[in-house]
Amino acid sequence: EKTGRAAYISHLDLMRTMQRAFLRAELPLRYSEGFNPHAQISMVLPLSLGHESVCEVMDFRVYADCKLSAMPKKLTDVLPEGIRVLKVYEPKQKGSNLKWLRVTGRFCYDKGVSPELCAALEQFFARDGIVITRRTKRGEGETDIRPAIREFSAVCQGDEIALNAVVSAQEPTLNPEHLVSALHQLAPELEPDFARFMRTAVYDADMQVFE
Repeated sequence: EKTGRAAYISHLDLMRTMQRAFLRAELPLRYSEGFNPHAQISMVLPLSLGHESVCEVMDFRVYADCKLSAMPKKLTDVLPEGIRVLKVYEPKQKGSNLKWLRVTGRFCYDKGVSPELCAALEQFFARDGIVITRRTKRGEGETDIRPAIREFSAVCQGDEIALNAVVSAQEPTLNPEHLVSALHQLAPELEPDFARFMRTAVYDADMQVFE
């Protein structure tokens, strides 16, 4: 998991941090062969800067036979605040099978929130189509993000709106920030003044927990 202040550690810095953690924990990472060897460690779905997660999936290989049950504590003990290893296991599926992400979020509005606002948000994301302009490697283009939203709900909690959504993780990838972009472009009266997101679960295409 990557929470609290650790949410502002970039993906590249996180990878460096994890490699150092393996060294400090005396767990020998396997390296590739060739002129430019690199550690065989990767994050299946890099997390956007500022987002939190309690379900990040990291793939790695080690040289020695290590007791898997002991590895979470060994690594967590040498990691900075906000980064914890929760479980280590032999993979049951390929990373390409990871299809859906459950995301929770907080929408804050300077003018306050109401049940009517929650209902309006749910109605918006239940539309048949939500076509937005987004940047890609090929430049700007229009994309319908509605097929990438499997679930969306909103409830008032104090002076915020709590979101719970299931969005596509891969093919296509939907960054939760595109939910805010959609409101900004198509329904600015519903756009929050501040938004924050957290990944809470990862699933395969059949909505079974990915491992």
